[in-house]
Amino acid sequence: MVQTLTGAPPILFPTDSSVLGAHLMDGGCRFGLWAPRASQVELALVNSDRTQRNVDMSKGPDGVWVVFVPGVAARQLYGFRVHGPWNPDDGMRFNPAKLLIDPYARAITAGVDYSGPILDHIDESDYTPDTRDSAASVPLSVVVERTPPPEPIARRRPIEECVIYETHVKGYTRLHPQVPEHLRGSYAGLAYPAVIDHLTRIGVNTIELLPIHYFVSEPFVVGKGLKNYWGYNTLGFFAPHGAYCSVGTRGEQVREFKDMVTAFHRAGIEVILDVVYNHTGEGGHEGPTLSFRGIDHSTYYRLTNDNRNDYDVTGCGNSVNTSHPGVLTMVLDSLRYWVTEMGVDGFRYDLATTLIRDERHGVDQNHPFKQAIREDPVLSQIKHIAEPWDLGPYGYQVGRWDDGWSEWNDRYRGFTRDFWRGATPGVRELALRLSGSDDLFDFPGASVNFVDAHDGFTMRDLVTYDMKHNHQNREDNHDGSNDNRSWNCGWEGETDDPGIKALRHRQIRNFLATLMTSAGVPMIVAGDELGRTQRGNNNAYCQDSPISWLDWEEAKSWNDVTELMATLTRLRTAHPTLRPADYLRHQEVIGADGEHTGRIALTWLSGFGAEMTTEDWHDQSRTVLGKYSSDPDEAVLVWYNRGDQPVDIVLPPAVWSSSWTVAAHTAEPGEVPEGPLAAKSTLELPGRSVIILEGDLTPLPEPAEASETEDGTTLTSAEMGPDWAAISPATAE
Repeated sequence: MVQTLTGAPPILFPTDSSVLGAHLMDGGCRFGLWAPRASQVELALVNSDRTQRNVDMSKGPDGVWVVFVPGVAARQLYGFRVHGPWNPDDGMRFNPAKLLIDPYARAITAGVDYSGPILDHIDESDYTPDTRDSAASVPLSVVVERTPPPEPIARRRPIEECVIYETHVKGYTRLHPQVPEHLRGSYAGLAYPAVIDHLTRIGVNTIELLPIHYFVSEPFVVGKGLKNYWGYNTLGFFAPHGAYCSVGTRGEQVREFKDMVTAFHRAGIEVILDVVYNHTGEGGHEGPTLSFRGIDHSTYYRLTNDNRNDYDVTGCGNSVNTSHPGVLTMVLDSLRYWVTEMGVDGFRYDLATTLIRDERHGVDQNHPFKQAIREDPVLSQIKHIAEPWDLGPYGYQVGRWDDGWSEWNDRYRGFTRDFWRGATPGVRELALRLSGSDDLFDFPGASVNFVDAHDGFTMRDLVTYDMKHNHQNREDNHDGSNDNRSWNCGWEGETDDPGIKALRHRQIRNFLATLMTSAGVPMIVAGDELGRTQRGNNNAYCQDSPISWLDWEEAKSWNDVTELMATLTRLRTAHPTLRPADYLRHQEVIGADGEHTGRIALTWLSGFGAEMTTEDWHDQSRTVLGKYSSDPDEAVLVWYNRGDQPVDIVLPPAVWSSSWTVAAHTAEPGEVPEGPLAAKSTLELPGRSVIILEGDLTPLPEPAEASETEDGTTLTSAEMGPDWAAISPATAE
């Protein structure tokens, strides 16, 4: 297809992108490559000994090159050689000496020989071509036989019901004693029954996999004797990473990935992929030429005004040019493929703002990328989670995605860390974050709440280290963030001091309890419930080592945290008011038959038997807050005390619940009574603790019952405290 812009050359993009890639047909295989500015394209059929047979392809009017080759079968290795002008001043770096991966390859085998001739230019100049053949040093595409998709999950749950578990395919099972050794670190290992049993026991219903698109390491990482472990360096958007397959890399990884998805779906667990469409593993123009740059530099990547250099808003050397309709088509085709053929249930987009930049690199929240997802019959039905920022101008877009998107809420992360280390004044923002951050988002499920993620300290390290310890990354501890907002509980690093160890367990329990009682979508990192540590490394992207792997033996000493996690997820599932689809407000709950209950859907308690007042919200020394939520069928009360001393609090009047039972708490055994606790009775809230109480609504009290405040004044429930809006920073100044 041709698109013409006034004063600009025509823009070609595929009329029918289904012809792209390698597709087995009767008697052979059809290959297609979109290379709109190439003068010639050769298909290179590669044998196991790396000998080749090259076949010329034919170009269509839309820039798509096609050829059918008889006799080609599954497992055939191949690549492309793309000819054209070498004119870096026009963003053209064609070099047929470089064997290129198919952007639509369903599988990719082998790796990169970083000492080989993988650059398109000579060492002395980035703008002079290197004519040495790269075929022996680069990965190869694989022809894959089409197989049935995985079993679909019985029910894709609403986003607010999800408990997301961010994990690494390899690191999660690399040391798992119950996974057979030959399966550890693989898709099959992650789907092993012992693993799924643990996930279901702790209440995980959504697993988010760190990048599994085929990726490569950065040359500077390899030069240090390390490798890219996280996988945020994609080279193949349609190919599952072959190194995570237990049985082979010539298409076997596709089947094993599908089998893993089926196993998760049978257990009721959705699968979300962390995807990296914002940049590729080729880096800047001075980096290796392995695929996209050799097909068309200025089409696939954003370039600066001189067309010679990459316009980098990702910090990774290049930025994928989704403002070009052909490149956007590739991204959307990839997404559809992973849903329809590979069975996944959603995506988390790394540096998502890059994907919505226009042809002038400006941020456009009405970008065709978002429009296409909204209108697509496949993509509109799954989950989309944005990391809502990149490194470019106006890249921070938290709270602006709308259209049913969810977003990583970094405000939640920063505040929760600060709250539990005692670095925040008062409790105003605590209420905002607990209720779903309606100062940022249009509905609670838009907020993905998290305390930690792959990039930073683990939960255990947040309470063990004040400073990063990244020396094993071999960058003199200069890499990684210095803004950790952590507290080592009085000692830097591990210790045998029983008091410090107990406090660290308690603080992790507080993090988890806060997450699971917050409106929105909780996300934890795999192993947080097992005390996983990275030994103070807050940037373990290059640590394919015990620093990153989960230690299942050590996890036994963190059983208190594991059991609490399971309890918290059960409570979250049992109580809709902990996971509302819409924001709860300070308004009376009306019963199923229209009767007045006298209860409030959401309100905040001071601890003195009454709701928070404006003065309470402005009290910067306040350390205690009660969150009361109810609907016609339930009432839940959660108390948070970030202070180090116990506080006596008064439970609310009987109109809100005749009695209360402690469902979970983060204190030590014996510190909190189980109940039942009578309405208006006094409860000692231990220091640094969260207590979750379940109300008893039978029999329902009379709604006219009054409540006595601290000074003896009697208020009805409708008169107790300010309107919901009073907690908003905009109205509580």
